[in-house]
Amino acid sequence: MQLEDFKQKNKTAIFYLEQTAGGAPLLKYPLLDAARFAEHGFTTRAGGVSGGCLSSLNLSYTRGDVKADVDENYRRLAVSLHAVTGDFVLTDQTHTTNVRVVTQADRGKGIVKEKDYRDVDGLVTNVPGIVLSAFFADCVPLFFIDVAHRAIGVSHSGWRGTLNRMGRETLAVMRREYGTDPADTLCAIGPSICQDCYEVSADVAERFLEEFPDAGRELCRAMGHGKYQLNLWKANERVLLEAGVLPEHLAVTNICTRCNEKLLFSHRASKGRRGNLGAFLKIRK
Repeated sequence: MQLEDFKQKNKTAIFYLEQTAGGAPLLKYPLLDAARFAEHGFTTRAGGVSGGCLSSLNLSYTRGDVKADVDENYRRLAVSLHAVTGDFVLTDQTHTTNVRVVTQADRGKGIVKEKDYRDVDGLVTNVPGIVLSAFFADCVPLFFIDVAHRAIGVSHSGWRGTLNRMGRETLAVMRREYGTDPADTLCAIGPSICQDCYEVSADVAERFLEEFPDAGRELCRAMGHGKYQLNLWKANERVLLEAGVLPEHLAVTNICTRCNEKLLFSHRASKGRRGNLGAFLKIRK
């Protein structure tokens, strides 16, 4: 799927595509736009300067890209988010449910300053201007906007994070730090691998069936020979709803990274030869 094809297909869908002059294209949710104090976006492969299998808007410094090219990709992304590169704070993702509370002192960590933390798959803040950043190439992006307390969060939820209820853990940190009530929180599940494309082994499927005992086929579809297709979208939806997010405050993706490998990076489709997509969220100054 190309950008123009996406625009035509998704005129009234969960997402829309926004192109800023001099910036990078961003996929955005009308639901999250309702919180006018916050700004968000999810990148595509388009709009950058990286080459080869990283073409073109790769946002990872650790996948063999030229640093100057990644820097330029972030500069373009910053234009789209009405920010500068020193506003970004990056995760240090290792498939945990660790959530870092981001303060003014963290501004720029991962781009213009070294990260002084490890094993962080989620970020939350109530500081205006900081761009919370998490990265993906099939795993599930989670967005959180507390409209009552003007606090935000972004989390990375692969199958391990989903099994350990990363969405619930992120909301728990926001409640502790900012008084967040999940019922006052707008949430979104971002582009990631769909059930038809996500094959897992029996041991992984069994762990999900233990964690979600009433889910059955809705989450795990048997394929035979000890293989299952896992629905991470539905699992994360269950996690967020059970944590207290209202159904009308939750948008669930309809875009699969693997099905749309020309538009989005997919680890499985590329067999690991790929760049990183990013989910970004900030409070406007």
